[in-house]
Amino acid sequence: MKEVDYIIVGCGLASIAFCEELRANKKSFVVFDNNSQKSSLVAAGLYNPVILKRFSAVWKAKEQLAVALPMYAKIEKELNIKIDYKLKIHRRFASIEEQNLWFNAMDKPNIESFLSDKVVKNRNSNIEAPFGFGEVLGAGRIDTDILISSYKQFLKQSGCLYEASFLHKELNSQETLITYQKIKAKHIVFAEGFGVKENPFFKNIPINGTKGEVLTVKAPNLKINFAIKSSVFVIPLDKDLYIVGSTYNWKDKTKSITEEGKNELISKLKNIINCDVEVVEHVAAIRPTVVDRRPVVGTHLDFKNIHILNGLGSRGVMIAPYVAKKLFNSIENNTPLDSEIDVSRFL
Repeated sequence: MKEVDYIIVGCGLASIAFCEELRANKKSFVVFDNNSQKSSLVAAGLYNPVILKRFSAVWKAKEQLAVALPMYAKIEKELNIKIDYKLKIHRRFASIEEQNLWFNAMDKPNIESFLSDKVVKNRNSNIEAPFGFGEVLGAGRIDTDILISSYKQFLKQSGCLYEASFLHKELNSQETLITYQKIKAKHIVFAEGFGVKENPFFKNIPINGTKGEVLTVKAPNLKINFAIKSSVFVIPLDKDLYIVGSTYNWKDKTKSITEEGKNELISKLKNIINCDVEVVEHVAAIRPTVVDRRPVVGTHLDFKNIHILNGLGSRGVMIAPYVAKKLFNSIENNTPLDSEIDVSRFL
């Protein structure tokens, strides 16, 4: 039997953040992942402290960034990779009224430090923005593909990664011990994303799942080094490639790409730019979204060594490190969880 402190199920943003908490506190662990949940594909990796539809602050934005950015910097250094790219976000104004709403929003608590007080004029003939842009400060992009693939390789080299489906029926929970196949652990954390719908311990948690589709397009004439937010995001990569996303579909729970999703994104993109684009990639995934738009964190009411870390929605790169730390402190130090994220609100 292999003995560890924790078993973690899933290897997305939530799991990686929790692994980093365990490593920082010298806890042993193993991770099970079957590569079935890929919601990070459609999140584009942006960390953006402002809800740009309503010009309001993201929930706990300052607190999240204070935990997340040092964690990603630590991973960059230890794994010798580049994943954090500082990136300006320009919110395209559709009217003078939107400009006024932007400046009014600067008086809102917790948001003034994230909004530029100047209208950025459009000087790119390939962009349709007669009313200019508002610039978001303190934003950036985490390359989630490099993060997840590099972290899995790190776990594999460390002997911590089991690339297999987790069989819930083989889990045995006793008062102070978890056993699963040939592994003994003190705790298990389920960070399965939308896959939690198949988890018998948390199957009644209202994680509805929202399908998103994202395009990668090539636009040689666009030439921008900032992200544009309008009816869609346009996010620069390199070699004239841009991420365009994303759609929101609350009914379709498949991971299949659709012509409907592709056409919706292209149509919205053409309202923003007027140069030629070529679609080079089209992906789809299910985001783990919750009805009250808050993560689901905490401990099962009947099994005190079974825990959940889920419901990150479309802002996983910001939320994951923050809630991972909250869960670790709850388990190890009996620190009470905020009621708005505690899984007990649904149990």
